[in-house]
Amino acid sequence: MFHGDDAVPLIEVRGAEKSFGAVRALDGADFAIRPGECVGLVGHNGAGKSTLVSVLNGGLRADAGEVLVGGVDRREAHSVAEARGFGMRCVFQELSLCPNLTVAENVRILHGGLGGWGWRVRAARLVTAMLDAIFPGHGIDAGAGLGSLSISERQMVEIAIAFLEVDAPVRAVILDEPTSSIDASRAADLLGHIRRFVAKGGAVVFISHILSEVLSVTDRIVVMKDGRVVAERASAAFDARGLVQAMGSVAQERAAARDARAVTGPPVLERGGLRVWPGEIVGLAGLAGHGQTEMLRALYLAASSNWRQARDPMVAFVAGDRQVDGVFPLWSILWNASLSVLPDKTWWGLIDRSAEAAFGEDWRARIGIRTPDMGAPILSLSGGNQQKALFARALGGRAPVVLMDDPMRGVDIGTKQEVYGRLRAEADGGRTFLWYSTEMDEVRLCDRVYVFRDGVIVAEFASEAVTEENILAASFQGAAA
Repeated sequence: MFHGDDAVPLIEVRGAEKSFGAVRALDGADFAIRPGECVGLVGHNGAGKSTLVSVLNGGLRADAGEVLVGGVDRREAHSVAEARGFGMRCVFQELSLCPNLTVAENVRILHGGLGGWGWRVRAARLVTAMLDAIFPGHGIDAGAGLGSLSISERQMVEIAIAFLEVDAPVRAVILDEPTSSIDASRAADLLGHIRRFVAKGGAVVFISHILSEVLSVTDRIVVMKDGRVVAERASAAFDARGLVQAMGSVAQERAAARDARAVTGPPVLERGGLRVWPGEIVGLAGLAGHGQTEMLRALYLAASSNWRQARDPMVAFVAGDRQVDGVFPLWSILWNASLSVLPDKTWWGLIDRSAEAAFGEDWRARIGIRTPDMGAPILSLSGGNQQKALFARALGGRAPVVLMDDPMRGVDIGTKQEVYGRLRAEADGGRTFLWYSTEMDEVRLCDRVYVFRDGVIVAEFASEAVTEENILAASFQGAAA
């Protein structure tokens, strides 16, 4: 239902500029969203997408440029409160709900008009109805503590709360990596809801590194690079390769299925029907929340139960929920990345800071952490660049086994391709990876795949049998291989 340029934008920025110290996050960016359209916003990590969103929703004031709300210049007065009052809602890549409250209580936090006697019951009814509308069969109890839910369930709750209409109509919703923690079937549910919302005149800004979703659900795509808009066209004018090239990357064809690896000797990991041999990349698949993360945590604790960092650790862990299990928010980028190698950089109880700094610069270049200063706070980075620091921590150490819990959440396609190549090179050198992913393209890169359902392994596939059809069939039916 793309209305084109004749409709007055709900909100628009013109020539937006924003700097954070030496980093120029926005460099004259233009962006508009109109009623009845879904606009895709894409670009590499650090391209300026999150900063632009913060200007749109009033969380940040641009250093220069205009902000128009309903066609009226509000550059000096635009705020989060004004944006919400106008009907704008946001779902951020880093989930923002309160884990110590119930699902229903979180509704009240974001919808202050929901008050009076019995508000918890009304909040529970409203959020359950919206969850039912977007994610049928979700199984989420509105009275449950948010902290007790999986990251996939928390993401579904945050999306449902954003679309709720309590004290004001919802006119525009900004979705920043909304499918990064949910499986393919739930992602399809959300895309269907977006289409229905837009068809009724709503507007959606859809930010995702899953380009197939961007191409399928949007009417128009805006590509950002280095703080500027470098391309803007109707979605039908793009294909996946052209979109990747517009972002500044070289699209790579998916590798052909690998031959099954010959395995000899004892497995390096073994638990609950799962066995992994040295040099393998083994995937954990299935619908989100069916025991994959629990398996990774159990394996990590079994191999590394001591709180003190071993000089020769058996396993390293790359978390997908980096704000909970990954970054140390008060530390620098360097300290977050170098944590795993400190035993090798320490003599007589003292850290060799020059050696640590050299490690940081080496991995900044290797993995492309977008920062001029590794001593800057880790939270100064975009979400995808924070994830790169966690990869540097894991791959820079000497652990022979790396456990990865959906680690590519919010990471751009160019970086993904670089990391995929590095993982394969490390595996060819004998390192072992156990990889849970909600993205089918990543699962299909693995040598072998275990499919989980209801907390147990229901199928195992290898080589050419690692297909989307086989994995989905096992996920929904529990069919054995």
